[in-house]
Amino acid sequence: MNEQKVALITGANKGLGYETARQLGKQNIKVLIGARDETRGREAAEKLLAEGCDAEFILLDVGDEKTHEAAAKYVAENYGKLDILVNNAGIVLESLSGTPSDVSLETLRKTFDTNFFGVIAVTKAFLPLIKKSEGGRIVNVSSGLGSLAQNSDANCDYAAVKPLAYNSSKTALNAFTVILAHELKEANIKVNSADPGYTATDLNGNQGTKTVEQGASVITDLATLPNDGATGGYFDDEGVVPW
Repeated sequence: MNEQKVALITGANKGLGYETARQLGKQNIKVLIGARDETRGREAAEKLLAEGCDAEFILLDVGDEKTHEAAAKYVAENYGKLDILVNNAGIVLESLSGTPSDVSLETLRKTFDTNFFGVIAVTKAFLPLIKKSEGGRIVNVSSGLGSLAQNSDANCDYAAVKPLAYNSSKTALNAFTVILAHELKEANIKVNSADPGYTATDLNGNQGTKTVEQGASVITDLATLPNDGATGGYFDDEGVVPW
């Protein structure tokens, strides 16, 4: 069994995923750069290696269960466990100023396939390996836009931002966090949702007000929680986010 902690981050070739990998790598954690594009994934791993991180590319397409199985088999054969799983990969297929009545069912289904069903599929594939860790951590990268409380609050900073597919997929992801955390409450596995905030990434055309370093900080913190840390929670860099 490898004593070094091993982390897998989906969608890690850029943005929040890459920065999360970098921050974890700086803590002497082996980081597996999950990406569906081999060229971009390898380039990201090489950049991290040049910074002194122990990084390695691993082919993982959230929408392709065959890659989940192959990646899990590779991790099992080479590391025997997985200490940290960061479900970061996500998509937005609609305008952030769009209205629910304008969203097509195709957009809803494609968004949920990646942001919800894909996360569940990846987690199921790697959960046996996470259970072999002395302290497994699962971080589901959500959004404040998935908070029903904030969506219902007319005074919320982003009250007018109501893309149905994206917001509801993150709400569903939060439900998965709560329910999975309950299942694993007797195990030494922490499951939490992270809200990086309005971070400048390709997802929003780099219009966000936070840097990726700021946005990834809460993800990194939840990925490295101590054994007495929270589970089944929803957090941003300022603390608890209301469901």
